[in-house]
Amino acid sequence: MEDALRLANVAAGIVVGRFGTWAVSRAELMTMLGAETPGKVLELDEAISIAARMRADGHRLVFTNGCFDILHPGHTEYLSRARAYGDALMVGVNSDASVRRQGKAGHRPINALADRVDVLAALAAVDYIVPFEDDTPVDLIRAVTPHVLVKGEDWRDKGVVGADWVEAHGGQVVLVPFRPGCSTTAIIERIRATDD
Repeated sequence: MEDALRLANVAAGIVVGRFGTWAVSRAELMTMLGAETPGKVLELDEAISIAARMRADGHRLVFTNGCFDILHPGHTEYLSRARAYGDALMVGVNSDASVRRQGKAGHRPINALADRVDVLAALAAVDYIVPFEDDTPVDLIRAVTPHVLVKGEDWRDKGVVGADWVEAHGGQVVLVPFRPGCSTTAIIERIRATDD
């Protein structure tokens, strides 16, 4: 009886943290009960399952992606804005090898994937995190088919990866403005300048 009450209380705690009706998954319960799998960090199959459940329940899934190497106020503002477009925000995060293949300056990433994921998981705006190995998140976007795909406004002329897929499935693509003066590259440059 004691175990049943504890389990019910944990499940209720998960439910009240969600918008509308929510069926608690086994993975969510295991996470809250102290299982090793981090609650926000998902494997692809878990991400697909959560996306399907959200669609079935009429909830809006928002998706964005990036490296999120050195988290700064521009990132946190961006993620908060993205989260406002739906009921849950799923963030695709480039693996270390994926970041290196992008040819970013300064021997990126500075922070390893595990560290970048830990920092993102601490943010209230982020509901789920899905690391990916590919150069782009297009396969991940197709797998979860979010209702809203969010990128920074700097992607307007570059073309948002996955936009065609999302729009073809009735979703929308939103470009949000960045906070002026905030970038990982600028932070790295300031750090280097202080070493001189």
